[in-house]
Amino acid sequence: MKRKLLFSCLFIAAFSGSVFAQSEADQAMLAKIRDEGMNRSQVMQTAFYLTDVSGPRLAGSPELKHAQEWAVSQLKSWGLANANREPWGKFGKGWEVQKNYAAMTVPYYHAIVAIPKAWTPGTNGEIKGDVVLVKIDTITDLDQYKGKLAGKIVITDTKTKVTRSLKPDLARYTDEELDKMEKAAAQPAGARRGPNPQAAAFARLRALRTAISTFFVQENVGLVLSMARGSDGTVFTTNGASYADTAHAVAPELETSGEDYLRILRLVKGGIPVQMEANIKTQFFTDDLQGYDVVGEIPGTDRKLKDQLVIIGGHLDSWHGATGATDNGAGSAVMMEAMRILKAVGFKPKRTLRICLWSSEEQGLFGSRFYVLNHFGDPKTMVLKPDQAKVSAYYNLDNGTGKIRGIYLQGDSAARPIFKQWLAPFKDLGAETVTISNTGGTDHLSFDAVGIPGFQFIQDAMDYGTRTHHSNQDTYDRLSEDDLKQAATIVATFVYNTSQREEMIPRQELPKAQGTN
Repeated sequence: MKRKLLFSCLFIAAFSGSVFAQSEADQAMLAKIRDEGMNRSQVMQTAFYLTDVSGPRLAGSPELKHAQEWAVSQLKSWGLANANREPWGKFGKGWEVQKNYAAMTVPYYHAIVAIPKAWTPGTNGEIKGDVVLVKIDTITDLDQYKGKLAGKIVITDTKTKVTRSLKPDLARYTDEELDKMEKAAAQPAGARRGPNPQAAAFARLRALRTAISTFFVQENVGLVLSMARGSDGTVFTTNGASYADTAHAVAPELETSGEDYLRILRLVKGGIPVQMEANIKTQFFTDDLQGYDVVGEIPGTDRKLKDQLVIIGGHLDSWHGATGATDNGAGSAVMMEAMRILKAVGFKPKRTLRICLWSSEEQGLFGSRFYVLNHFGDPKTMVLKPDQAKVSAYYNLDNGTGKIRGIYLQGDSAARPIFKQWLAPFKDLGAETVTISNTGGTDHLSFDAVGIPGFQFIQDAMDYGTRTHHSNQDTYDRLSEDDLKQAATIVATFVYNTSQREEMIPRQELPKAQGTN
């Protein structure tokens, strides 16, 4: 019996340098984390309050403020320290939709699927009018419409069609795709881009659009229709005007489903009179132009390491067409749940753990960029602050509701063996891929820009790109509970391991100053 026990112990030790090389205390705590995260999760309850209860969380909106205040209160209730809404600098005007109705009434009645473009005004009550097709290719084309568009609903021609796909909306990574990611070669450092041969054309297009926008306001256009990306009634929302408090006025504009837009366009081009009615009410908020992030901490307890940081985050702001469940209520709920798990199991970290829920990510990573600028350094000059050296790692989640399948290294090859070890216990949950590659477009880039190891987790795409990302379909019902539980458990484990590791996560060579370009 003793010989069998000795053989088993030797086999276990040889089998994995990851889990079993850790102390019994570590193993006991990691088991508690997994049990709490998978069997007593509150992630869906958190997601409910961030989405259904708070509503759309457009940057600067009252709904975002409500979600932030709720998150601060919840973090405090779990025992986190220093939880607050931290201002990061000036953002601009808040905005929300308070009423949205539009329908075609002639040649027959049909309620259309449409969403006001962000930061555009309302119609100042109900309007009724003819739909007029305008064709403006150059600024001089505006002259033919002077005095003809007051109160009209304007539509423009397009060659774009509604596209359908034979591929399913919802998809997970295949083993072959993950294997390819694992074997990817390191990407060369990005070189400074040369002149863009299309820059002049883009500049001319911007100038034309500005002139058209100004003209529509001067002519007192009743409503502008634009065709949204998407199919099957899905409307992917966009920005229609500037959020700056000094921005010029624009005409009311509705982003219309492709099917409805093209129906109206075909009728008008076919010589069939089309009339519409609409009643759109939006409101701007200028009493507080500041942007805010939500922050909270579990203080470190080790005498030597407590001033060092492990930071996790995701952006809490969303677009306004729905309630921002997959983008990025899911990531925010997972990160909050990870902190709740760590408090629930009684974890006393060596390093200080910090959660940051960013705002204005959708406008250019503003919340995280200015947080990094305020706390850690300026990527334009690479003048760094003392706390830059104290952050072991930043972990981000912002690719929808899909389960974690691994992690992007952002080129940090020295971190590969560490993360491979930490993911080994989650092979049964589908997470084991470590790729040298990077995924762009979200808040880990703000940290990486000043030399802090910033990482984004690999997630199954689900229907993020095909149906929910920035669309009117991005609601609570698109969330996958099992996937979010798995993700929160893995994040909590990464936080635990990063906090308790004797060394900080390896760093790459400091990036070069970005300059002012």
